[in-house]
Amino acid sequence: MEILGYIAAVLIGISLGLAGSGGSILTVPVLVYLMGVDPLVATTSSLFIVGATSLIGGLRAYSRKLLDFRAVTEFGFPSIFSIFLTRHYLLPAIPDTLFSLGTVTVTKNMLLMVVFAVLMLLASYSMIKNKETSTEKVKAKEGGERVFPLMFFGLVIGVVTGMLGAGGGFLIIPTLVLFLGLDMKTAVGTSLLIIAINALFGFLFSLKHFEFDWTLLGIFTLLSAAGLFIGSRLSEKISPASLRKGFGWFVLIMGILIIIRELILH
Repeated sequence: MEILGYIAAVLIGISLGLAGSGGSILTVPVLVYLMGVDPLVATTSSLFIVGATSLIGGLRAYSRKLLDFRAVTEFGFPSIFSIFLTRHYLLPAIPDTLFSLGTVTVTKNMLLMVVFAVLMLLASYSMIKNKETSTEKVKAKEGGERVFPLMFFGLVIGVVTGMLGAGGGFLIIPTLVLFLGLDMKTAVGTSLLIIAINALFGFLFSLKHFEFDWTLLGIFTLLSAAGLFIGSRLSEKISPASLRKGFGWFVLIMGILIIIRELILH
């Protein structure tokens, strides 16, 4: 199972390199089901792995001048604020045992995994149905038209990041393209840096609350970073739309399997 987990770490990086999203949402299920990590610890460990990998991708995008720094700041500050509130107040406020339905006891860990699975289903639908948007047909937003939607999405993505350890790239990419009219390559690079900021701050906010397997985190991050470079290279040779759709089906299958495991086979 561990070997499959390490292979999955490479796939996580490949997804981030290809589309600037998607890979982070797989990290928690991989850590929980393949590496045997506690779900709550896995959500925090995921923030480190995803954040470090995305930071490498963001710096690479910066070197290639594929970043919109204004979008990073307009997304980043609201996200950091909502991540802090989520990790310090919302997540601890959820009791370990929520309620019982017959013989089934719904726990915090079960809730996190089910919410994760639902998020995966939504993300997979977005990736499977996604059609490349021509930036010539999109009017870039300026001033208040631009700032307030980005701040709102930043707050929402911060909650997602804080609760589930997911970077929120599948929400960030459409926002950057639809509201700002960015081309896909710039949107991917910008998304990676936003994810890095969100995830790493989320990890720092929770650093004192858990004990981590730093060897596992280090290996996963290195493999994911290697996958990131592979994904970046592949994106230059293979149709991003085809790869995104294929990954979307993979995420869909994993989401269904998690729901079956948590709600039926639990």
